[in-house]
Amino acid sequence: MDMDAFDRQEKAIILVVDDEPDNRSLLVALLGKSYRVALAGNGEECLRIAASAAPPDLILLDVLMPDIDGYEVCRRLQDEPKTRTIPVIFLTARSSPEDEQRGLALGAVDYVGKPISPAILLARVATQLSLKASIDQLRNQNALLVAEVARRTSELEALQEVTILAMASLAEARDSETGKHLLRTQRYVKALAEKLRPHPRFSTFLTDDKIRLL
Repeated sequence: MDMDAFDRQEKAIILVVDDEPDNRSLLVALLGKSYRVALAGNGEECLRIAASAAPPDLILLDVLMPDIDGYEVCRRLQDEPKTRTIPVIFLTARSSPEDEQRGLALGAVDYVGKPISPAILLARVATQLSLKASIDQLRNQNALLVAEVARRTSELEALQEVTILAMASLAEARDSETGKHLLRTQRYVKALAEKLRPHPRFSTFLTDDKIRLL
């Protein structure tokens, strides 16, 4: 495999959102050697790219933009489950403590004032990408654990069902009426539990899992 192609594939995607072409060009020159850089000239374009099938790993977001400002873009990103995990760094000339506080309150992970210091910006980008990679790894591990628990639970329920049926079959081998009685009783208990479930006295106890256990 072409190692250059492999490196390109492994590079994180950074979305630069700024309505000024010169600012976008400056950030492409600064970040392009280490990352894949996507560009958006306004808030709507940023939201569309962030919600796409290939979302960015991090967003550098200007505040002062036409139509939708950066604060509103950040709020909308946080409102959507698909985009709220993308870290946002505000990169703006509005660098007063009040502006920074507002940006962080909206969910941004950092706030960098313009004119930028290349070394500081690169360091903060690298830090946030490293944190995101760690969080993504933990999230994936958690999803695997949840899936494994669900699989084991399903296997246990299937084993329980097989055991009951085996006991019924064994009893039926000795007495056909006894075996059928066990199966009828099992179905009767299930029907009774489902009938009682809407009643306020039993609704919190007779969940689907509890009924299967019965």
